[in-house]
Amino acid sequence: MWNERIYDPEVRIDGDIDAYAAPQLRHRVTDLAGHGTVHIIADLRGTGFLDSAGLGALVGSRNELRTRGGSLTLVAGTGPILQIIRMTGLGDTFAVHSCVREAIAADQHWQAAVISEGISTGE
Repeated sequence: MWNERIYDPEVRIDGDIDAYAAPQLRHRVTDLAGHGTVHIIADLRGTGFLDSAGLGALVGSRNELRTRGGSLTLVAGTGPILQIIRMTGLGDTFAVHSCVREAIAADQHWQAAVISEGISTGE
């Protein structure tokens, strides 16, 4: 089972992203996009397992966000989840970063959001 915490608009996934959890992930991203959040950072550092259904959910979520002019950025740390993303070739499809701060600093939409809130990327 995985737990999700929303840090507007960061999704942190702790646990497995498998055939059971993948539809929940897709639903959550679709729900966020339906409410106007189209630039999302998915923090996968707490994810222990990622199978083909999970990869499909990430790709499907990315495609959904792109149709709305948005993006899905992944934070994968340096562990096995990053290796899976690289082995499948999805490292060329997604922006993948080692930490949330790095993901925010690399994206113009996030930079604009941070500046408008008066927050530094260190926070």
